[in-house]
Amino acid sequence: MNPLNELLKLSASEKETRGIVHTPQEIAQQPETWTRSWQGQKARMKEIQDFLTSVGVGPHAKEKATVFLVGAGTSDYIGHCLHHLLREKWQTEVIPVSSTDLLTDFSETLLEGQRYLWISFSRSGDSPESVAVIERAIADRPDIAHLVVTCNESGKMIRMMEGRSNCFGIVLSKETNDGGLAMTSSFTNMTLTGQGLAHAWSADEYEPIVEAVAQAGSAFLPVAAETAAKLASDGYQRACFVGSTAMAGAAKEAALKLLELTAGQLKTMSQATLALRHGPMAALDQETLFIGFLSTQTKRQRYEIDLFREIERKELVKQSVAVAGSGVVSLPSLEKTLVIGPEKEFAVPDLYRPVTDIVFGQLLGLFASLACGLTPDTPSPNGAITRVVQPIEIH
Repeated sequence: MNPLNELLKLSASEKETRGIVHTPQEIAQQPETWTRSWQGQKARMKEIQDFLTSVGVGPHAKEKATVFLVGAGTSDYIGHCLHHLLREKWQTEVIPVSSTDLLTDFSETLLEGQRYLWISFSRSGDSPESVAVIERAIADRPDIAHLVVTCNESGKMIRMMEGRSNCFGIVLSKETNDGGLAMTSSFTNMTLTGQGLAHAWSADEYEPIVEAVAQAGSAFLPVAAETAAKLASDGYQRACFVGSTAMAGAAKEAALKLLELTAGQLKTMSQATLALRHGPMAALDQETLFIGFLSTQTKRQRYEIDLFREIERKELVKQSVAVAGSGVVSLPSLEKTLVIGPEKEFAVPDLYRPVTDIVFGQLLGLFASLACGLTPDTPSPNGAITRVVQPIEIH
């Protein structure tokens, strides 16, 4: 039995005592939820196509809109995992812009006369910054179109979409609305929904990719759980995550998961793969766990392998880990780096891999939280962070 299943098999009372009622189950259920989320989205695809066309996106749009991918924290990192794919499929400018930045820099971020579509991601739909920036946009720039993706049908953001001709809402199933503090099922399902939006006019192309993503996730879960549990017990003080293209977004999210779930007892950082070499590499030491998400694209992978070999040669860290959630069959060997992934290879291109590979970051956070003596469902003993970010004064 893998370590994740061991947690799932505990009695209800022991799960309650250890604070693992929600988080392990919400990680484990993900491959099954991905297929259901896609089927629900596919059923609305004609409606989605019509809306996107009307607001300047897609092959039939007359005037192309600039697309902002909006969110805070984990929801912001969804945009970093998606913008390359959406830009390629929609052939328009797509930019991840955090709602926290929009709140403080609203006027400086927008261009007069430019057509915009904001796609906002939020688990709760009640994030104070995200709600506030949509309210301001509706009041000051009613020409901006909005599409909200959320896991909460009762959230303020989805209710704000009602009755507005240039607004649209997608609510995912209740099972994706994580009960634990850390976003897990919500992150992967909202990211997958964003991938589905990219394929609004090419659902047949995306269908086998979703199937491969779900199969890879199911195969990767036990491998990732075993490795994460072992690494979490090794007493690292810091962790560094790197990735390229869409996987740079996954690296950001993995770093946040480990930081949140250990209440900051493990300090984390993330970088784009080659950016690490330009200064941030100075932070690596023998108390740092180094994790890189390894590409399946040949040229990109060569750069990533070179970075692993440089870190090995310089003996900068005690342990480095190369994550390949779509399979490790044909990957090159590394002397001291642990390469993890399912033994079978799955046809998941890099632009779709954040959904599968982030599972390792989630599991590392879960087991590190337990190793730190914390309760993963509510890992912040001093209340520094909460499941829904607390309100702030809006100026």
